[in-house]
Amino acid sequence: MSAVKEFKLSQYQSELEKIIRNYEEDEFSLLEVLHEAQELVGYLPKEVQKIIADELQVAPGKVSSVISFYNHFSDSPKGEYQVAICKGTACYVKGSKEIIEKIEEKYGISSGETTEDGKLSLEVVRCLGACGLSPVMTVNGKAHGLLNPEKATKIIDKYLNNEMKEV
Repeated sequence: MSAVKEFKLSQYQSELEKIIRNYEEDEFSLLEVLHEAQELVGYLPKEVQKIIADELQVAPGKVSSVISFYNHFSDSPKGEYQVAICKGTACYVKGSKEIIEKIEEKYGISSGETTEDGKLSLEVVRCLGACGLSPVMTVNGKAHGLLNPEKATKIIDKYLNNEMKEV
């Protein structure tokens, strides 16, 4: 059984409806509503997508398409520690592929997944804009560079063991 909290729409329903009421009932408000809804819930589960589609009078498929198109949106819960690993050219040449493989193997997740305990999410991204630190990853937005597989997993372990403090 997963330790990830089960989504309960009832705890977000009234706040979600308030968000939607702040916008026009059309597809031009969709991005803004999705941003605010994800900020509220943490991700965009199917139940939230359906309410947004119904209230904005937009096809549910359109909502789902927008969510899958933009990397910022997620339809599954993220972990407490969100790791993004760059797979851009500079990082790839300097070994990001091996780092990704080590993290996937050690923590039992692939890109886009979250560990069963809800602690760690992994995303592989095209660029983090820190080529001088390549290979680089971020943990909850904080950059860690000049990595190798062992250094990357040690950093992640420090977060997981509450030895690394967020700024």
